[in-house]
Amino acid sequence: MAFTRATGKHRRPSRAVRTGANIAGIATLTATGVVAGFAAPALAATDDAPRTDDTGLTQALVIGEDTGHRVGEQAEVQRSSADETNARLQAEAAAKKHAAEVKKVADEAERKAEAERKEAERVAREQERKKLNAYVSPIDGSYVSTSYKASSGLWSSGSHTGVDFHAESGTSVHAVGAGTVVEAGWGGAYGNNVVIQHNDGTYTQYGHLSSIGVTAGQTVTAGQEIGISGATGNVTGPHLHFEARTGPSYGSDIDPVEYLRSHGVNV
Repeated sequence: MAFTRATGKHRRPSRAVRTGANIAGIATLTATGVVAGFAAPALAATDDAPRTDDTGLTQALVIGEDTGHRVGEQAEVQRSSADETNARLQAEAAAKKHAAEVKKVADEAERKAEAERKEAERVAREQERKKLNAYVSPIDGSYVSTSYKASSGLWSSGSHTGVDFHAESGTSVHAVGAGTVVEAGWGGAYGNNVVIQHNDGTYTQYGHLSSIGVTAGQTVTAGQEIGISGATGNVTGPHLHFEARTGPSYGSDIDPVEYLRSHGVNV
């Protein structure tokens, strides 16, 4: 005799029906926000002990919380890493900016120092050029007492081959320009004398000196003392005989006043 399952209110729902109900309950409870307080008793009210495949809600909640924690931790790690990266980038940018500012200051200082060095060299060259080309009077504050080409029996040629500058004995005599001493010693009628060849190829002579302060071959600069005025040689009194020449020897004389004026000396 065959047996059939009884129908009615005591019939146990099938597994598929119960699983569907659980899922529906989960969806409903989740939507109402009362999962944690209501789901467990509802499931426990069934007449059978819950099985593993019937507790999907509990597993979903546990898995959801764990995943949330891990996601939160990962997000925190990412934020921390991003903060560290930003801090490192900012530090690198600040360091580069500081290095650029330091380099700019150093470059400016170097440029300024180089400009100052070049200017100092230029000034030195200009001073040297002026020194080499500058001319002065052979005696400071003096004047011409006997002019060029003056006639007198005192000179063997019958005329004065230079000019006489008024000077008491012991007055400092200067080279009128830079050059090289070609003669320094006794000069006969000129007494103690000095002859200088200048950078432009001209010559000057200084006669009747009481003493000589340079030697032949020595280089001199404009204004350098070369001797002391006196009355040696063919003279009637102390003075300086000054000549300008185109060559080192007697007879190549030119107007000494015009010579000095052409070199900027007011005589």
